[in-house]
Amino acid sequence: MSESTFEAPQETLPAAGDRMDEDDRLKPEFVRRVMDLVEQGDGEGARALVEPLHAADIADLFELVDRDDRRALAAAVAGLLDGDVFAEMNDWVREELIDALEPHEVAEIAGELETDDAVAIIEDMEEDEQRAVLRALAPDDRAAIEEALSFPEESAGRLMQRDLVAVPEHWTVGQVIDYLRAAEHLTTDFWEVYVVDPQHHPVGTVLLSWILRTPRKFRMADLMQREQTLIPVDMDQEEVALRFQKYGLISAAVVDQSGRLVGMITVDDIVHIIQEEASEDVLLMSGAGDEGDINQPIRDSYRARVRWLIANLFTALVASSVIALFGAAIEQMVALAVLMPIVASIGGNAGTQTMAVAVRALAMNQLTRSNTVRTIWREIRLALLNGLTIAVLIGIGAWLVFSNPALGAVIALAMLINIAIAGLAGVFVPVALERLGQDPAVSSSVFVTMITDSMGFFAFLGLAVASGLVG
Repeated sequence: MSESTFEAPQETLPAAGDRMDEDDRLKPEFVRRVMDLVEQGDGEGARALVEPLHAADIADLFELVDRDDRRALAAAVAGLLDGDVFAEMNDWVREELIDALEPHEVAEIAGELETDDAVAIIEDMEEDEQRAVLRALAPDDRAAIEEALSFPEESAGRLMQRDLVAVPEHWTVGQVIDYLRAAEHLTTDFWEVYVVDPQHHPVGTVLLSWILRTPRKFRMADLMQREQTLIPVDMDQEEVALRFQKYGLISAAVVDQSGRLVGMITVDDIVHIIQEEASEDVLLMSGAGDEGDINQPIRDSYRARVRWLIANLFTALVASSVIALFGAAIEQMVALAVLMPIVASIGGNAGTQTMAVAVRALAMNQLTRSNTVRTIWREIRLALLNGLTIAVLIGIGAWLVFSNPALGAVIALAMLINIAIAGLAGVFVPVALERLGQDPAVSSSVFVTMITDSMGFFAFLGLAVASGLVG
């Protein structure tokens, strides 16, 4: 009888379906499996599970585990934590992990990244730690990052990449192709070639597809597209994103104050900016701060939110003072107290709808000085239509419920007035804040809510007294 060789069963790696759900998110079971191995001290097993993941999914893994477990996970999969993973990581999680690294380790990671991604890692560090990291960088990388850090935060200078392809306009297509093949220092990720004059001013662009499909003898000056969108180095990143969206750009040249080509911005960077700016506006409108995030420390979240709750407390006192003026009338008719919240709530919702549209239009440069009056008049007309519809419904409902046609007429008219005021306030307040140089997303909701609540109570209770419904 022949002898058989038995081998201990080896644990197989989970298939993609075992790691990711139908929405391309890491499954809870997979995350628990990785952390179980980390807790057991089996770093090799944890790395084997994590290694097949995309850099963005590894970044997600760190965001999904408890804060107290992140450093242990980082130690277990240290070999997989490269620059691409840090570039994809949530800002708060990345900052927490960066704090645990030595300056030379941060420098090694930054050296693997494009300049804009390296700046994103270094810019939030403490000044002494930042200097230590910069000293550990290669001279070329250090110079590029120091230059980027000299530009204002959230500007094109912080966002741009220095690695690009620029050629003189007298070159032929053949010379450009030979240059692209022979020059080892060139970046490998680009979509167009920039054509510059002797002073290094951009004079045109040529798509790679044009170069590949054009005979070698043609000059770049004859092939290039002269019209191009140039981005000033100090332009705010939100304005940069609007230009990419408006003109359908894949990449754009960045120029300094003298008009010299200093970098380029690509659409993959803009996708992140659009997401960041949209999220920031939503958070500001809700009063959760401009950096609200589930990974943000509780103390920071508390400071960001509580100041707006305090502001809301004082604006709520304004509405309460209006109610106090009509205390005697409310005592005579309990129905007034029952219906008041309805007037304020509907008015607040109407104001919020208009405000959200106005803030978005301002952010997208759709609402400007040239169409402000037309937009305000549009929102007033829309508010009157909505107000008339709701007024009829609430008027009939109050009449039937309380068997009082006069009460139904009063609340209907008050509802119409409040929704019309809400429509006006919802667009006027953001526009006024923007004209005063303030971010309309920051405090518009506080003022709009105060106006709709106080005016709703005043209109309803004032009409009740004026109509003789109560003494």
